[in-house]
Amino acid sequence: MTTRRYSEAALRALVESFSNPFYVARGGRVWAANEACLEMLGMGREQVEGGFFLDFVRPEDRARFEESGPQRCLLLMADGGTLEVAAHVQEVEVEGLGGALLVNCMVLGQRPAELVVAQRLMETSAELVAARSEEAVRRVALEGLSGAGFSASFLVRNGERFLARDGAPPPEDGELGLRALSEGRAVFGPVSDAATPVYLPLGTTLSEVLWVSGSELSPSYGSVLTLFAKVVGAALTDARLLADVERGRWGMVAVAEAARFVSQPEPPSPEEFLSRMAGLLGAEAVLLYAPEAPEGELVLTAQVGLDGGLRAVLAAPLGGLSPSAVAARGAVPFTEAEERALMEATGDRLGRGAAVRLTHGGHPHGILRVLRPPGRPFGGTDLRLLGTLSELLMTLLDRRRLRTESAGQLADKRLLLDLSRTTTATLEVASILDVASDFLVKLLDASNCFIFLYDEQARVLRGAAASTTHRDFFRSVVISMDDSGSIAARVARERRPVSMPDLSKVAGMEQRELVRRFEEKALLVLPLTSREELIGVVLLDDTRQPRHFDTASIELAEATCGQIALAIANARLFESLWASYAELAAARAEMVMRERLVALGELSAIVAHEVRNPLGAIFNAVASLRRMLKAEGDAAMLLDILAEESDRLNRVVGDLLDYTRPREPMLQPEDVPRVLQDAVDAARAQQQGASPRITLSTEVAEDVPRVPLDRHLIRQALVNVLVNAIQAMPQGGVVQVRARREPHGSKDVLRIDVADQGCGIPTGLVHRVFEPFFTTKAQGTGLGLAVVKRIIQEHHGELALESTPGRGTTFTFRLPLTQPTSLP
Repeated sequence: MTTRRYSEAALRALVESFSNPFYVARGGRVWAANEACLEMLGMGREQVEGGFFLDFVRPEDRARFEESGPQRCLLLMADGGTLEVAAHVQEVEVEGLGGALLVNCMVLGQRPAELVVAQRLMETSAELVAARSEEAVRRVALEGLSGAGFSASFLVRNGERFLARDGAPPPEDGELGLRALSEGRAVFGPVSDAATPVYLPLGTTLSEVLWVSGSELSPSYGSVLTLFAKVVGAALTDARLLADVERGRWGMVAVAEAARFVSQPEPPSPEEFLSRMAGLLGAEAVLLYAPEAPEGELVLTAQVGLDGGLRAVLAAPLGGLSPSAVAARGAVPFTEAEERALMEATGDRLGRGAAVRLTHGGHPHGILRVLRPPGRPFGGTDLRLLGTLSELLMTLLDRRRLRTESAGQLADKRLLLDLSRTTTATLEVASILDVASDFLVKLLDASNCFIFLYDEQARVLRGAAASTTHRDFFRSVVISMDDSGSIAARVARERRPVSMPDLSKVAGMEQRELVRRFEEKALLVLPLTSREELIGVVLLDDTRQPRHFDTASIELAEATCGQIALAIANARLFESLWASYAELAAARAEMVMRERLVALGELSAIVAHEVRNPLGAIFNAVASLRRMLKAEGDAAMLLDILAEESDRLNRVVGDLLDYTRPREPMLQPEDVPRVLQDAVDAARAQQQGASPRITLSTEVAEDVPRVPLDRHLIRQALVNVLVNAIQAMPQGGVVQVRARREPHGSKDVLRIDVADQGCGIPTGLVHRVFEPFFTTKAQGTGLGLAVVKRIIQEHHGELALESTPGRGTTFTFRLPLTQPTSLP
């Protein structure tokens, strides 16, 4: 406000021109006062001018009087009495002196009642300017009317009657309020000694009036009260506009804050966002409903603010809405019917609500509901903010969905990479199948995985692998390809996947043995094929609940099965190649051995012919010398040495001929106990000089059948081993010969064990005992065990050795129980 400028004379003239008390103050002192002011104080000019005016004011009113604006105070009169005045202070400027205060005083005792009320309401109107909210405007207005001696209340129209905002009982003459709203003027009720009511329209709304009542209220107050009501209405409008501006600014800040919250690198959970939304909207609870399946019923997927009881009550949206039912709804408040239903469902705890649809790609995706207690309705700003927040929520849900899908795809790729590494790192079909079954369970979140392999010769599917729980049992399952009721056989015949989301709805499936055993609820069956060749069938189940295997899951499973089938085909090819290489290596080794034996045989025959002729002459000469000479002493010893060494040389030649002589075993069914006993007797006869404490025993199981073998060759092999055993026990002991039937590989064989209690064979020499000409004995030829190994190989058997130094040695023969016999 601009401060007016006066000269000293003009200001004195202005003060003197007023009939009511006026004075000018500078620095707290009275600079000039008019006659009315001197009369009011009852003092002379010399007593007033130049003195402090606060000296004339009652001490308790001095601090309040120093403030600018209308004031009330009690002045101290010259006669000792007091006088109540109201002062209005205005700043002015005096030329040459500076600022001053122009004070207009009004003696209150001299004013009419209407003027007193007007003054009080004028002061209240000034206070309304500082009110920043609707609540503050109403509070100041009611306090001002109360200070003027009236009762007052703000009434809100509800149909044909009015309700008090503060909860007080409404007046009974509500039709007067309707007249005041329709005519736009103050309408007084019947005048009475008790109280006279008046309805004042606020001028800015057709739904609210100001009701005032007082004992001395009369139509003469109409203009003052009407003007005050309009001031209150204008203040309410200003407060609403300010609130809208503040709320708009706050809404933008809130939306920006929510957007930052949503755009975090790690998206928050829906519950965290709903909690933030509840705080921004001042809501008691926020509920998110979404369908579990397209066009399915909405179910509660996330919420904040509900305890267990209310969560159960509001688990489904009121009315059981589907997404299509909310497609036409934007952010709107609840209808009266919905609010009544909400109050009944929550026991009057919640009674106001708003709902907004959620869309994704233009299609309804769900519904969001915000709930408040009764008496807190949703305004337009609330609904706009709710609509914006719902879009941010949809963005958050999309981000979380995309993040989940990306994480799932990454996990699937990692699993596929792990499967690829595992299947390429091994070429064993059993290992590949076990890894694949466990992998498919993780990849598709299935309960179990079963893999059948196709047996083309028998035309059956054989259980080959399963996830860990049922692995041992499933290997015994066999399904015929002609089984019309088997889904696995059907998939194998048609070579295309079959999905069964709910087995309880498929006739006859619940009676199938495997379905009952595993309590399966859903099935996905896929063929295993490689290069148009059927490898087998993969069966995935879900024992928890019926399940729909979507197209993406089936395609992923088919791609995985293709990789598994290729790995199995490669492993089989490797096994076939390995077997071929093994057969080729065995044939080559046998051919080389035969060539070596032929060459060695030819050489042995020449050596034997050239050695045995001189040996015969030596034997005859030694015999003749023994007859001709009665040799004694050293001569006799030398003849003994000559005879012994000649005999050893003859044995070497004989063993060499036995080792190199090509022969084909004459296989005939033989009685095993008899063969063993003949060998034991022959070994005992050859070792007449052995320790008498050596015991030879035989033990043959009752289930041992007659076995096709060459009795003479097996007897020779056993004798060679028994002789070694006897020679290994110079201090005596037991040599056991045991025979029994045992499974070995994929067939049964005859197992013969020759165990002694001798000194054993050093660990470093065990691998050389079957080499020709290797021996640790002073008198040995080194061909005995080589001959044994060759005899067993010629019978298509196996020879094994176990030895513990100091405790004994065990030789094990394994001979086939069935093989073609030789012609007699």
